[in-house]
Amino acid sequence: MKNNNLLNLLLILLMTANGYGQQWGPGVTSPEIHEDNSVTFRLIAPNADSVFVTGDFLPTVKVSTPMGEVDAPGKALLQKEENGVWSYRTAPLTAELYSYSFVVNGLNTIDPSNPFVIRDVGNLYNIFVIGQKEAHLYAINDVPHGTVSHRWYESPGLNMDRRLTVYTPPGYENSGEQYPVLYLLHGAGGDEEAWITLGRTAQIMDNLLAEGKIKPMIVVMPNGNVIQDAAPGEGNTGFYKPQFMVPKTMDGTYETHFMDVVHFVENNYRVLKNKANRAIAGLSMGGFHALHISRIYPNTFNYVGLFSAAILNGNDPTGTVYANIDETLKTQMDNGYKLYWIGIGKTDFLYNANQDYRERLDKIGMEYTYQETEGGHIWRNWRIYLAEFVPQLFQ
Repeated sequence: MKNNNLLNLLLILLMTANGYGQQWGPGVTSPEIHEDNSVTFRLIAPNADSVFVTGDFLPTVKVSTPMGEVDAPGKALLQKEENGVWSYRTAPLTAELYSYSFVVNGLNTIDPSNPFVIRDVGNLYNIFVIGQKEAHLYAINDVPHGTVSHRWYESPGLNMDRRLTVYTPPGYENSGEQYPVLYLLHGAGGDEEAWITLGRTAQIMDNLLAEGKIKPMIVVMPNGNVIQDAAPGEGNTGFYKPQFMVPKTMDGTYETHFMDVVHFVENNYRVLKNKANRAIAGLSMGGFHALHISRIYPNTFNYVGLFSAAILNGNDPTGTVYANIDETLKTQMDNGYKLYWIGIGKTDFLYNANQDYRERLDKIGMEYTYQETEGGHIWRNWRIYLAEFVPQLFQ
């Protein structure tokens, strides 16, 4: 009996070990970064008919979305070798954080040999970093690190407790200092986890602080989807597939009740509670929100950042939040501000809308700083915008 029990235990351990080995893809290295910064991807798939890699290191293609045509990564065919391993080697890549996935017989899947995975809306991608230049800001370097926490706050306006992400700078816990605050807003399909994972906010802030390029500040990353209390899987509605657009995201509700977030932060963190020490910025839908929040609370934020902002018509049932835009912008301008920053990629599907908005600002004489980059509606640009925006804050 003892021998049978021991045999069964050995079989279970062998099966478990084999299962985990298959999960992480034994026998191949993928991705492999070479000395010239080219990268080889490999996948064991002896029975596959085709394997492609798709990622933001490849030339983009246009795809249709609910918000119009946007840039999306292209794909490259892997070559099958005799041992059933498929492989593809890129040209040398520039310094950057990249994301990718495989397409096997038409089915999207992550790389089983790379355990580093991020979620963007409802899709999973592997990541890797090509070092130095911009990419060193996205790496975890040997520098003092801040703290990232998830906090729940009461939102009386939305009648629920909600979750947000907060970055506090190195030394916050042991310091008696008060800090300025940047409110950093995500885009459509995102949530309170988007900026900290896809945007590498903590790494960017840590590294810029270590280089002496920014002032210590708190960064607050709320959930802009007012029907959610938290990101999918983190709130009371349980596990469900995230959607690109959810109801009520651009109907004025978020803007109307945004001060619930500000009040929570100013009642629970050591912060400087005045306009000179508040900034608000956002990407895409978050840029839309930042534009209108700073406009309807015109004496609240001294710094505003619009990253590939969705300059679109909001659908406000009350007819108040998106009304009298020129008049409220003039009030914001007359109240004074230190920085109004606009960034957009040359091939972004929102490029023309941003140019129209610039003309609107020019007509009323509202000063702004403008940055134009290569590429489209992509996280690579938004990380760059964040790294260039925050050094200009609270100086």
